[in-house]
Amino acid sequence: MIIVFARAPVAGQAKTRLIPLLGAWGAARLQARLIRHAVATAQAARCGPVELHRSEKQKGRDLGERMYRALVRARRPAIIIGTDCPELRAADLRRAARLLRAGYRAVLAPAEDGGYALIGMRHASPLPFADMAWGTGSVYAETARRLNAAGWRWRALRTVWDVDRPEDLARLKWPRFSSALRRASRR
Repeated sequence: MIIVFARAPVAGQAKTRLIPLLGAWGAARLQARLIRHAVATAQAARCGPVELHRSEKQKGRDLGERMYRALVRARRPAIIIGTDCPELRAADLRRAARLLRAGYRAVLAPAEDGGYALIGMRHASPLPFADMAWGTGSVYAETARRLNAAGWRWRALRTVWDVDRPEDLARLKWPRFSSALRRASRR
C-alpha cells in the first residue's frame, strides 16, 4: 500500500515559501500538479492500493503523529510519500516494497535537505516519529540514529531532492511549469 500525504492546493496555504516567486495562485497550482504527479507515480508502481491523505483528513499534533496514525490504519506494510519530491519514481516505490517484503522493518529515501521523501514500514511504530524536529535538516539523520539504536533492520534508498524553496524550482523540467517560472522571474 502507498499513502500519499498532501497539503490541499489552497491559494495562500500551499507552498507558502514559493509564494514570493509564484504568487499564491501559482503556488497552489504547483501543489495541485505535484499531487497529481505523486498519485500517478504511486499508481504506476503497482505496489497495491494507493490512498491520498489530504491535510484536512490527517489526524495528529504534528507530521510524525499523522504519519504514524496512517500506518496504524494501513494494518500492513505501507509506504508513505509526500508530494514535494517529483524525482521519486515508480521504481523507487517498487524497490521500497520489495525491501519491506524481504524483511526490512523500515525503508527511507533521504532528501538532500536533510529530511526524507519516503518512509516505508512493515509494522507501525512511533519510534521514527515521536518528538522529531520536523522541518529541520536533521530529520533523516535523527531517524537513522533511532533505527540503528533500536537494532532495526532497515535500508536507505537513493538520495532525492524536493521542491520546498525557490532555488528548487529550477530543477523542475515540466514544460508548462518552466514557462510559468520564467514569466514569474521577470516580474
